[in-house]
Amino acid sequence: MNEALGKLSPEQRDLLERWIPGAMVEKDHSWGIVETTVLEMTRGGARFIVKAGGLRDHHMAREIHAHRNWLTPWTSRGRAATMLHASAPAKLLVTTHLPGVLLLDSGHVTDPAAFRQAGELLALLHGQTATTDEDYEQRENDKSLTLLDGPHRIAPPRSERLRTLIRSWPAPPATVVPTHGDWQPRNWLVHDGVVGVIDFGRAALRPAYTDFNRLVAQDFRADPRLEKAFLEGYGADPREDDGWRRSRVREAISTACWAYDKGIEAFEAQGHRMIDEALTAV
Repeated sequence: MNEALGKLSPEQRDLLERWIPGAMVEKDHSWGIVETTVLEMTRGGARFIVKAGGLRDHHMAREIHAHRNWLTPWTSRGRAATMLHASAPAKLLVTTHLPGVLLLDSGHVTDPAAFRQAGELLALLHGQTATTDEDYEQRENDKSLTLLDGPHRIAPPRSERLRTLIRSWPAPPATVVPTHGDWQPRNWLVHDGVVGVIDFGRAALRPAYTDFNRLVAQDFRADPRLEKAFLEGYGADPREDDGWRRSRVREAISTACWAYDKGIEAFEAQGHRMIDEALTAV
C-alpha cells in the first residue's frame, strides 16, 4: 500500500517523514473524484489519518483552519479527530484516527437516534460564535450566476428563470456561524452507537441553515422521522426566513453544475430535482 504515497508531492512526503517517520500506509480512503488523498497510516501501534491536497486543491486550508479554530467542542468529546501536524502551504494534515464506519454504509443510516446525535453535534459547532457578514448574500448570488453562465445541462428556460430570480433577490446582511459545509451521513462515522464527524474541507462561516441543505434534499425527504429527531437534537430550526429559501436554490444550482462537471449523472439528476423543489418553495 505504500505506493499510495506516490500520490503526494515530494514536499508532502518529506514533511510526512519528518512528522511521523517510518509510518506505513494501511488503507487508501481517497474518494478519487476530488484532488484530495486520504491515507490511513500506522507507526509503533499508533494510527493516523493523513490528508493531502493536490495542486488545484482549495479545501485543505479550510480544513486546517477548522481544526485550529472550531473543532474543540467535538474533539474534547472524542467526536472528531485531533490535529497533530499541519501545513497549509503544503496542503498537508495529519490527525489522530477516529474509529468507526461511515453512517451512510451502516444500519444506522435510517436510525433516528443517530440523527438526534448529529443534530446535537451540529448545535455545538454552530453555537460557538456568530458574526454579521454584510456581503455574504451578494457573494453567494454572484457564485450562482457564474455557475449558470458555465457548462451545465439545466434547460435554457429554467436557467433563465433562475437568473431572473437571483437578480431580483435582496442582499441583506447575514448572521454567520462556523459550519461544516457538507453535513450528511457520508461525513458521519458511527462506532458502538456513537456518532462522530469527518471531512472539514468545506468548513466556513455561513448561515446556520446552510448545513441543513444536504439533509433536506436527501435524508429528511426520504424519512420525516429523521428530520424530527435531528431537530430535537439541534434544539431549534433555523430555516425560518427567506435566506433559507434562497439558499436552497443556490444549493440546487451548485449540485447540478458540480455533478455535471464531475460526470456523476445520478447526483446531477438529484440537482435537477432540487432545482424543481427549490423553485416551488420560493
